[in-house]
Formats: sequence, C-alpha cells, structure tokens
Amino acid sequence: MGRGRHHRGDGFRKRSRFTEEQIIGILKEQEAGQRAAGVCRRHGVNPATFHKWEARYAGLYVSDAKRLRALECGNVRLKKLLADTLLDNAMLTDVA
Repeated sequence: MGRGRHHRGDGFRKRSRFTEEQIIGILKEQEAGQRAAGVCRRHGVNPATFHKWEARYAGLYVSDAKRLRALECGNVRLKKLLADTLLDNAMLTDVA
C-alpha cells in the first residue's frame, strides 16, 4: 500500500509508451512556440507528465538522450558489480 500508481513492487517502474527520442520531439514542439496544453492534448499526454519530461529532458538533443541512457545503464551495471563484490567480501570475512 502507498507505493504509488506506477510501482510494480519488483523494483521496476512502468515503461513509458514514448521513447526518449519521441519525448524530446514533443518538448521541441512546445519550445518552438506551441502551447503546452495543445501539445499535451495532441499527443495524449497528461500535463503533469509533460512537466516532468521538461524537468528531465529540456534542452537535450536526441544524441544527448541516448548518451544519458547509456550512462544510466552503465551506472546500474556498476552498482550491481559493487553489491556483488561487497557481498563476496562479507562472506569471506565471515568464513575467516
């Protein structure tokens, strides 16, 4: 209870129906002078979601978003490696 609408309980969030490239394209429409409400309506996006996207992706180009995604994936991989290493060290300490 109380975990939020998009939390699945397994540590993963619900996937967006829009790719990062599409999100940046939608934000560029608004940056080009169109009203945010009209852009949201045309693409079927909740205004709150649009503003979250703005906070995260505003000013980014598609190449920047791809680089950001690659860095985030690498960061997740490194965190898992660190956790495994710490667990191995803890087990070795217990055995010794």
